[in-house]
Amino acid sequence: MSKIAIVYFSGYGHTAKQAEAVHEGAAAAGAEVTMYRIDAEGNLPDGAFDAIGAADAIIYGSPTYMGGPAWQFKKFADASSKPWFVQAWKNKLAAGFTNSASVNGDKFSTIQYLWTLSQQHAQVWVGTGLMPANTKAHGPSDVNWTAGFAGALAISPSDASPDEAPRSGDLETARLLGKRVAEFAAKLAK
Repeated sequence: MSKIAIVYFSGYGHTAKQAEAVHEGAAAAGAEVTMYRIDAEGNLPDGAFDAIGAADAIIYGSPTYMGGPAWQFKKFADASSKPWFVQAWKNKLAAGFTNSASVNGDKFSTIQYLWTLSQQHAQVWVGTGLMPANTKAHGPSDVNWTAGFAGALAISPSDASPDEAPRSGDLETARLLGKRVAEFAAKLAK
């Protein structure tokens, strides 16, 4: 059984809901999945870095604030220089997800940041593998309506509670990303 670590920050609960969907998808595909929520001060629980290092895949998540990841996630990324120095995460799978209020909201900048972090750690990135839902008939309830190829993108309107957003299509996209990472991790474990 492959082990997957989901490392994320959520400021208002929307990205946490997205992380839970990623978890559901990976667990449904047979992986042992552990979530590591970065706290409001940008810290992880004691021992989290060792546990993350034991995973076969690391899925990163952060809301997009002002065109990039939250500072709390950046603090985690900076602290990951210790495992980077010894290449502890080399050849592990990586993937990412983000959420913001606007349809675009510069979400790709956050995914690019997560990808760059993974490449510094010599990880192997897994994208969504999903076609976009981009016809007139499509909307927020469809899978990959936001057309994220490099990572799962979600929209949570600024006046929506975590009970209202992300919407069903974005959550299903996150589930499918978790499932895809778990399936690739299982193939590599053989």
